[in-house]
Amino acid sequence: MSEGLAVVEYTDPMCPWAWGSEPSFRYLRAALAPAGWRRVFGILFHPGDDPAPDEAAETAWYHRHVQDIAGHTGAPWPAALERVARSSVPSSRVATAAGWQGDEVADRVLRRLRETFFVLGEPADTEERALAAVDGVPGLDRDRLAADLHSPRTVRAAARDFRECRRPVPEVVGLCAGGPHPGAAKEAVGGLRYAFPTLVFEGPGGRAAVPGWRALECYLEAAESVAPGCVRPFARRDLRAHRSLTKPETRLLLGVETAPEGAVVVDTPGGPVFLDPGEAATHPATRAR
Repeated sequence: MSEGLAVVEYTDPMCPWAWGSEPSFRYLRAALAPAGWRRVFGILFHPGDDPAPDEAAETAWYHRHVQDIAGHTGAPWPAALERVARSSVPSSRVATAAGWQGDEVADRVLRRLRETFFVLGEPADTEERALAAVDGVPGLDRDRLAADLHSPRTVRAAARDFRECRRPVPEVVGLCAGGPHPGAAKEAVGGLRYAFPTLVFEGPGGRAAVPGWRALECYLEAAESVAPGCVRPFARRDLRAHRSLTKPETRLLLGVETAPEGAVVVDTPGGPVFLDPGEAATHPATRAR
């Protein structure tokens, strides 16, 4: 049973480490269900940040940075990057507003926003781009999303997320750990914030924070430490259920090394993305085909 376990995920739609953590996090959301899982969007690219003096050079550097991170995570990366994201606010706001339509829709919307950046190299950094990226997501009420985007409850939720992300637990402040992304809290606009991604587990046995880039086993151990017996057997599902899978996800979630049967394959320099045909019908990566 996962009763009593709560998980908070501090993240950003355009964080490359969060994109690379998707295989583990998708596994965890299934293995720890029905644990409460809440996302907090902390704004990696703040509109108040100083602009780069040379946007082209900054874009080239960040494209290499994304590739370097993918070397650790195995995640796909785009052949070209249009630009460094100018703001995470629009995509985070769209992801927040989609949450009012249920967890499944929210998961699909966030996935599309990530793939727009890390598969196509086109950051959804304006409201128009973010809405276009999620157009056609199965189950999404587009008109409701547009109406909710500027509703008082979405505005309040976004402000809450920003403040909460800038109140990191002591365990991650001044953290010294090994690995390519140990996850110590970072200086940012508005104060010290969580590194992305960070998971905080709370249960009857206390609290455990797992920041940065970690192996799946670290998350499972942390969950068990605060809620013994919370990890249940992982039930494999097919591509239709997942709708979109990277190669690392195919390996972890399906237990296979080959393309799932019937998949529409989107190739990137960092490996393929496998889309269910229903997902591919409205996906930005296949619209030009």
